[in-house]
Amino acid sequence: MANIATQSQPEVLREDMLIEELGFDDHFHDHHHGDKYQSNFINTYVFSQDHKVIAKQFLITGMFWAVVGALMSLVFRLQLGFPEESIAWLKPVLGKWVEINAEGFGTLSQDFYYALVTMHGTILVFFVLTAGLSGTFSNLLIPLQLGARDMASPFLNMLSYWFFFLAGAIMFASLFISTGPFSGGWVAYPPLSALPQASQGSGAGMTLWTLSLVFFVVSVLLGGINYITTVLNLRTKGMSLWRMPLTIWAFFITAIIGLLSFPVLVSAFLLLMFDRGMGTSFFLSDIYIGGQALDHVGGSPILFQHLFWFLGHPEVYIIILPAMGLVSEVLSVHSRKPIFGYKAMVYSIMAIAFLSFIVWAHHMFMSGVNPFISNFFVIFTLIIAVPSAVKVFNWIATLYKGNIRLNAASLFAIGFVSMFISGGLTGIFLGNSALDIQLHDTYFVVAHFHIVMGVAAFFGMFAGIYNWFPKMYGRFMNDTLGKIHFWGTLVGAYAIFWPMHYLGMAGVPRRYFSFDSFQAFAHFDGMNQFITIGAILTFAFQVIFIVNFFYSIWKGKKMTTRNPWGATTLEWTTPIERIHGNWPDKLPTVQRWAYDYGKDGKEFISQVEPLGPDEKEVH
Repeated sequence: MANIATQSQPEVLREDMLIEELGFDDHFHDHHHGDKYQSNFINTYVFSQDHKVIAKQFLITGMFWAVVGALMSLVFRLQLGFPEESIAWLKPVLGKWVEINAEGFGTLSQDFYYALVTMHGTILVFFVLTAGLSGTFSNLLIPLQLGARDMASPFLNMLSYWFFFLAGAIMFASLFISTGPFSGGWVAYPPLSALPQASQGSGAGMTLWTLSLVFFVVSVLLGGINYITTVLNLRTKGMSLWRMPLTIWAFFITAIIGLLSFPVLVSAFLLLMFDRGMGTSFFLSDIYIGGQALDHVGGSPILFQHLFWFLGHPEVYIIILPAMGLVSEVLSVHSRKPIFGYKAMVYSIMAIAFLSFIVWAHHMFMSGVNPFISNFFVIFTLIIAVPSAVKVFNWIATLYKGNIRLNAASLFAIGFVSMFISGGLTGIFLGNSALDIQLHDTYFVVAHFHIVMGVAAFFGMFAGIYNWFPKMYGRFMNDTLGKIHFWGTLVGAYAIFWPMHYLGMAGVPRRYFSFDSFQAFAHFDGMNQFITIGAILTFAFQVIFIVNFFYSIWKGKKMTTRNPWGATTLEWTTPIERIHGNWPDKLPTVQRWAYDYGKDGKEFISQVEPLGPDEKEVH
């Protein structure tokens, strides 16, 4: 493995001695004789209460859902890119959802096309980029980087994973019911979501979809309460808030956002289920189906949009803030420089969190919202770009004149910055209520949304996986395959989503099954084919990552030193072998902030190293 820093044995021994001499004795061994979580396979790997194992459970479950969601997108991209080609070969997999005519030509069922679009969005937004990203790294890093034995409540932590697993099982089951999964869009707008008779997918599929997401919210809330409590109450001696790594700040603020916003989604779902099964009219009014008026008066589908997007926009930052925290840490470690503007980075996270709650209606400029009210949301939408720009500036300043190790982790972190800039700039257009009249519900929205949140968050997640894989599994992933994965994904992502901006500016609408009826869009057939081919190739590069990941768990190069990257944070002071309680005896006492690189003639200085007699701590 090129580009891996080495740490001499005396330095490791010095950290051990410092922890032994200055460490905090929490009398862990007085109360825990042996490891009660190591009693058998079930307790160790299935119903584990060890935060490190739960992190792996979230990660591997999230990877499963990422593959499922990506395969769904490939199927509907085949329909969009090659509508003239038969997909009869998919009949054995998709069954009745592939319709074959008398000539043997196979096409995707229109109902199933919309179900695929719906499930793709739901799975990627909630199961992968929320649970898979935040669930993995919050669980892994919060206790390790704070110097805690485990989460505040290991039992609730275990429950948070199994509620997520249950939510996924219910969602997966909905794929196989006779009427098909929910097909009303991942945002679940009424009336399609509120009327079981509106379409095939609005029946049992919608009921299972709603039930699944309610269990998912329970998982998020259990995890969030645990993360917040752990950060506030279980920091080791000397670990003040201003000595916490930016990863912990990001996870902490993310958990607070989730606790405040996700219950609103459940309230919307509760009212939706009343409308579906109890005859109420919270979101329905003057509805006609087949020429027949239904008994619904007085409700408003716009109310549902307000409730959904009050979660929906904070959800964007629930996804992107953990990735920002991971990227901040990875860039600092692999550029061998302190993070630039630490306090500005923390305050920008707080500003983003606050502003995320007062911009939700920029998703609703075309819904009939009063134009004067829209102005309020335009202003704050543009203001939220300021703390984001602060973070981008500080990342670039951290890289500037750094001794950068261009390994897979740092490349994905740099790629995140690229994606966040290019995707974020297009958000300025959509945040303008006048321009949104032209761009709303076109492929411009798809392009912006996927680049700035979807792909960028994945890049942050990949950076975290490559960087902390040795801490999780005691081995390294293959760096050459990691670099191939990075370049293929970077080029592929831009090949998929950059052309979509031009489709959107030309007025091509999103979520359409076919454009055969629109002569004005016929000359975009070649671009749609290009995008589809790009999606297939990009997925192939993710297969390389998956093979590299699972192969490296058992066959990767073994980790021989505790701190292979030469990092300063506490997780790299724990033993290589996984033990419950993280540290075998005393907990480390923190003496300094988390980013002392290139100081006093040393490449890095661990957080457990005391300040020198004339040394001042700098944030």
